Amino acid sequence: MIIDTHIHLDDERYREDFEEMIQRALSVGVKSFIIPGAHPSTLSRAVELCEQYENIYFAVGVHPYDLEGLEGLDFEYYASHPKCVAIGECGMDYYRLEGSDEEKSAEKKRQEDAFRFQIRFAKKVKKPLIVHIRDASHDSKMILLSECAGEVGGVLHCYNADDELLSLADENFYFGIGGVVTFSNAKKLVNILPRIPTNKLLIETDGPYLTPHPHRGSRNEPSYTVLVAQKMSDILNIPLEEIESLTTNNAVRLFGNLIT
Repeated sequence: MIIDTHIHLDDERYREDFEEMIQRALSVGVKSFIIPGAHPSTLSRAVELCEQYENIYFAVGVHPYDLEGLEGLDFEYYASHPKCVAIGECGMDYYRLEGSDEEKSAEKKRQEDAFRFQIRFAKKVKKPLIVHIRDASHDSKMILLSECAGEVGGVLHCYNADDELLSLADENFYFGIGGVVTFSNAKKLVNILPRIPTNKLLIETDGPYLTPHPHRGSRNEPSYTVLVAQKMSDILNIPLEEIESLTTNNAVRLFGNLIT
């Protein structure tokens, strides 16, 4: 039994064969799905899916690349929905920073303000965070600590294998492991995985992105989480069934009473 804790089911690339894709996932033991909030324009689709399928849940939030939609987003409205289980994905991403030093600094400040806002809102409504971090580990960690984000905890989505973030396990944060762990160049993640407490491991796809081997180059989908679980089992020398069980229990502990 697996819970896909990060899957963009509201993406247009899933519309054509949505029901068949869900059935493929169910047939291999994927029981629940969480749609992260990324761009406000897709939230209505996420809610629609959650109301149609009892085992689909969603989060409300704005990705650091899509902050132009932050101001107009009614966080209170979406967070009050019974299927809303988290706030995010929110965070810091310096990968695409461009321009002068002054322009880069301004963009970092813009991301920081949005991140702090969403952390504070999560604490207000007592929901965990889905955190996106790319090339910004230190700043992200300092913001999480300074905002006492451990009060609600959350998941470091698509954990980037940075040693500096490991200590957040003590701050009620979990680590989302996805298709990257199956990549031949993922040596850093493979090496650090045994250092993550097993009670803080989660499984995700981040579909339609980051498709695991041997399906790289095609659209990612929830049924492929079995490949992630198997790779984790191989690395940690823990039976596959135990990996599935412990990550499912971890997801329920973090996000609440998900269908399993």
